[in-house]
Amino acid sequence: MSSGKELTDLDRSIYEWQLDVPGFGDEGQAKLRNTTALVSRCGGLGGPICLSLAAAGFGKIIIAHAGDLRLDDLNRQILMRHEDVGSARSESAKRTLSSFNPHVEVEVVPENITEDNAEALVAKADIVFSAAPLFEERLLMNQECVRQNKLLVDSAMYNLEGRIIPVIPGDSACLACLYPEIPPRWKRRFPVIGAVSALAANIGAMEGIKLLTGLGTANANRMIYFDSGTMRFQTIQLKRNSECKVCGKRS
Repeated sequence: MSSGKELTDLDRSIYEWQLDVPGFGDEGQAKLRNTTALVSRCGGLGGPICLSLAAAGFGKIIIAHAGDLRLDDLNRQILMRHEDVGSARSESAKRTLSSFNPHVEVEVVPENITEDNAEALVAKADIVFSAAPLFEERLLMNQECVRQNKLLVDSAMYNLEGRIIPVIPGDSACLACLYPEIPPRWKRRFPVIGAVSALAANIGAMEGIKLLTGLGTANANRMIYFDSGTMRFQTIQLKRNSECKVCGKRS
């Protein structure tokens, strides 16, 4: 994390209300100002994450997402616009974020996370927000974050449920402790209501802000689970697996 950018009077004007949050203040805002976040995918989960990070004043957001916008994306991908159907989703997301907060640097990578790019992309960030629908991508980011000692927040949803797992390498259970292998029969397409994916996304964004700034209590070694059908929330204790092939030998 860079420490070279100090808060300006403009910063204090934009983020005045969150500077009033007890335990946050100038110090917390300066940490966000000097943080680069990598977000995998900018869809129903990644889009609201990006928007919340931009609203909070992160210094830079890197978006990794391939493919063009389709009509069936529009029920949940809030960074997109109807007129952008058929155009690259990552560029549409960048335009929206830059219009919303031009003081946040946005870099787009028109690729999904793969074995070829995961190492380099994670190396550019201070924290990674995993919002990919495929376990192949999620586990790759988890592996690289543990190896490079980068904070990770994995956010996922299915139907009316959501799960968020913050990971502190070397200190907490990682995603591979919970999912040593890709779950069988997992499909990329699943039931989605946009409000549910946005709810999971904003919980994930808040967990990342807490990890970075020390605000409140981050939920390392816990899964945050919710069922929006009943509006039931709980935290589920996780235990680090000493035999985990990703983090088991890391002290």
